[in-house]
Amino acid sequence: MNGKKESVSIAGVKKHTTVNGPGVRYTVFMQGCEHGCKGCHNPETHDPDGGKTIPVKELIDDILATKYIDGVTLSGGDPLLQAEQCRDIAEALKSKGLNIWLYSGFTFDEVIEGKAGEAAREVLNFIDVMVDGRFVEPLLSEDHIWRGSSNQRLIDVKKSLDADKIISFDDEFVL
Repeated sequence: MNGKKESVSIAGVKKHTTVNGPGVRYTVFMQGCEHGCKGCHNPETHDPDGGKTIPVKELIDDILATKYIDGVTLSGGDPLLQAEQCRDIAEALKSKGLNIWLYSGFTFDEVIEGKAGEAAREVLNFIDVMVDGRFVEPLLSEDHIWRGSSNQRLIDVKKSLDADKIISFDDEFVL
């Protein structure tokens, strides 16, 4: 790990869930969010001083010790508000071949433009899919898989970085 921060603040984890991406996933709910989306599904994760602080290595070790998972999802709160830790977590997990999804209130474009900081941009090198954008309550939708509101996008991060344009994960996913 090349990160500067050795601890991460989390609201909790779900070791075997099927609602935050394809297959059975280990989902980490990061603590802290500044977006203030009305109707947010996880308001208990907003307070940056809430949750509990654990060593990044301890979280990585727990994820890697968890059997029968197809991937890992970093959710929140907003994981990119702890971008250095997310980068280190995602890098370690990707090196073990895990599929990694990240949910953020920042858009992909905002991350690329540096509005979420340099470490947030570096996180993109280690995740497979980014679910981007703030939750917009009037756009609440049950018709859009793995998203809360229809404005949020499922982005194939590697293909998007390679093409220098947004490539939707929707385009390649069939139920």
